[in-house]
Amino acid sequence: MEDHVKNFGEESVEQSVVQTYTHACSIRFKGAKKAYTFGTNDTKYVQGDQVIVDTVRGLELGEVIADLKPIEKISMSTPLKPVLRKATKQDLDNFAKNRDMAVEAMKTCDESIRKLGLDMHLISAEYTLDRSKVIFSYVADERVDFRELLKELASIFKCRIELRQIGPRDKAKFIGGIGTCGMETCCSRFLPDFDVISINMAKNQLLALNIQKLSGQCGKLLCCLKYEDDLYKELRANLPKMNELLEYKGKKYRVSSMNMLTGTAKLENREEAIILTLNELRNDTSFSNKQ
Repeated sequence: MEDHVKNFGEESVEQSVVQTYTHACSIRFKGAKKAYTFGTNDTKYVQGDQVIVDTVRGLELGEVIADLKPIEKISMSTPLKPVLRKATKQDLDNFAKNRDMAVEAMKTCDESIRKLGLDMHLISAEYTLDRSKVIFSYVADERVDFRELLKELASIFKCRIELRQIGPRDKAKFIGGIGTCGMETCCSRFLPDFDVISINMAKNQLLALNIQKLSGQCGKLLCCLKYEDDLYKELRANLPKMNELLEYKGKKYRVSSMNMLTGTAKLENREEAIILTLNELRNDTSFSNKQ
């Protein structure tokens, strides 16, 4: 059994017929930043329409966020799911009711988790629009055997149950908060996906390697380290490394600091300290990794 996703009472059915569509429709779901592409043969949908779509999770309510595009103008590696219809008042009422029911479902699931003594922290609960499935998201440090929990929840809710394990970055995105910059965290404000962030990005920006200060609320490296990484790589091209020994006008110096914003570097030896521009550092000095 996989420990991150499990559906109770649901069988995987492969569709033998691939549906083709004339137009692609960009859809965004409530509370999500990322847009998804669905297919349609109906050209009546316009930006702002509330629509019902068929997803891998079941029927869901989404919003059209852009004009339709001819299918030949997009590149898709997987078959598109369909836009079924415009949402009715009943659909909107069901969506609102589902949110209230999800609050109660989360309380019920949390009680079952505590009763069974499972080491998992529940994050959210969500019903599909037709209430054929309820999806519980959780975080856990170790593998969780939740077979008994699945049985108990299925007997209570009388529908399919999905338990989805998410990581610390997904948890931070869901909960939100204020970052060290004083603004809402990037993940909850606008980032549709998570990029790979490495400590080398901090090194490229000559930041002090203090993991606590370089980490976000999720405990992982700050997403914003990537924003200016390409620029810093360009600015640092053909420059010596920090603390590297080099020769300038016949004297030996050590690179004690560099400032990419002011475009200057400080060189020191036992007798003196001098300031050079980054262009002077590139062109007028001799160092080991000079290209």
